[in-house]
Amino acid sequence: MKIDEMNVGAIKSLKTLIAEAGHLNEKEGGESIYAHPWLPDQGDGTYRNPVICADYSDPDVVRVGEDFYLVSSSFNCTPGLPILHSKDLVNWTIISHALKNLPHPRYMEFQAGCGVWAPSIRFHAGKFWIFFPMPDEGIYLVTASHPTGPWSEPHCVEAGRGLIDPCPLWDDDGKAYLVHAYAGSRAGIKHRLRVCQMAADGSKLLGEGQIIFHEPEKHPTLEGPKFLKRDGWYYILAPAGGVETGWQVVLRSRNIYGPYEDKIVLAQGDTDINGPHQGALVDSPNSDWWFLHFQDAGIYGRIVHLQPVHWENGWPLMGKDGEPMSRHVKPVNIPDLTMMAPQTNDEFASPKLGLQWQWNANHFDDWYSLTARLGWLRLFPQETVYSFPAQPNLLLQKFPARSFGIETVLELNARQLGEEAGLVVTGETAVMFGLHFDGAKYNLVLRGNEELGRHIAVISHSVKLHLEVRAGGLFKFSYATDGEFISVAQTFQATKGKWIGAKMGLYATKNLQQISSGWADFDFLRFF
Repeated sequence: MKIDEMNVGAIKSLKTLIAEAGHLNEKEGGESIYAHPWLPDQGDGTYRNPVICADYSDPDVVRVGEDFYLVSSSFNCTPGLPILHSKDLVNWTIISHALKNLPHPRYMEFQAGCGVWAPSIRFHAGKFWIFFPMPDEGIYLVTASHPTGPWSEPHCVEAGRGLIDPCPLWDDDGKAYLVHAYAGSRAGIKHRLRVCQMAADGSKLLGEGQIIFHEPEKHPTLEGPKFLKRDGWYYILAPAGGVETGWQVVLRSRNIYGPYEDKIVLAQGDTDINGPHQGALVDSPNSDWWFLHFQDAGIYGRIVHLQPVHWENGWPLMGKDGEPMSRHVKPVNIPDLTMMAPQTNDEFASPKLGLQWQWNANHFDDWYSLTARLGWLRLFPQETVYSFPAQPNLLLQKFPARSFGIETVLELNARQLGEEAGLVVTGETAVMFGLHFDGAKYNLVLRGNEELGRHIAVISHSVKLHLEVRAGGLFKFSYATDGEFISVAQTFQATKGKWIGAKMGLYATKNLQQISSGWADFDFLRFF
């Protein structure tokens, strides 16, 4: 499918509007560059941070040969545990998800702030292992022989409320161990790390283990531990001090149960990178070391940064003098490597949903079809039984840059009063813009925050929809039926969700589940 002349004009006019508003964030040779796509690779052997300008929270990375694989937390969203691939730690693309749905029936309903918290990924004994926590249920494990799957069904390693952020280590003698933290909201403690011996196959923990570090006066809210062994030292990397304002700690000991000495190796200092912590210490094929960590960016979620690491007196020191850097030479310089960022656009030409999409809760395959009308995504409306931010069948993507626009073509074929479909921006609050069927005609409606809904126009069952998001998260909608786009005057502020950034995407809802309903067809979703 090609973009027609009217769409090209709309893209250009939207860029012009944003440029006039002063919301472009880069300049090259005096020419303004639109913020999306955010490309960290500068094309000259260097990169800029963030290397992923999207909400890939709590990243962990493993290198296998010349390939790097990243996994992140996914909370209530499904499919969960997104896995990204890179050749150079700078250019990343989504290759799979390790979890289709969350392993508990409660997640058929939206559960804000619950679900999959900080995971760890390792390659051991010829396969990939991902340990992940669900803070209300326990610690789980999935494995696969290849990162694109198929992944095993989740296995509960240790049931328990408040057990979070697990990471394994297989020692030189064949014994296996697991380190984890505690969620203060569930366990009542948030600054202790426990190491337990674990069955070598990851099936269960062996014994009660030991608390190996607990110094709340020095390092409050200690969590997210990552385990590794180097030159006879056991290292545990752990963020401290809280998501928005904390720092990165490294613990080390000659004995796996300690005692551990501690050192702060990365902190905000005089930079504008707040809370630089929680991530992965990984080596490159040329034996250099690097640290990927997140920065809490509010509505944009926890975006991913990359810092150089040098070892000094047995400590991995990060960034420049312990502070994060905004630009640096790339870890691996591969000639003619395509610059890339995690996927966003979708022409709906594949029989499978693009990997960039996630539902708002556990999902069913019959919520959508990519074969009923080739080249279109068909969403089947689901009953609206919750406030809109909690609607399970919202089909969403992460904010992929500081400012961006999206467009789609929607055709709603309704059969019952109250069917509705369109674009949605959601976090703690939600704003929807789309078509509503009142039983006789189609109305273009805007619903936001406390408003029950405002009718914009009476139109046909087909419409082109635009969403414009400006730096800082202010956004507005526009629409077209057969000509110039008409802007809706009202502007909204995007809001973050619980532990995750704002998201946007598509919705299709109805009033009555037991009465047969129609469908909503989307031709594409394009970012610019």
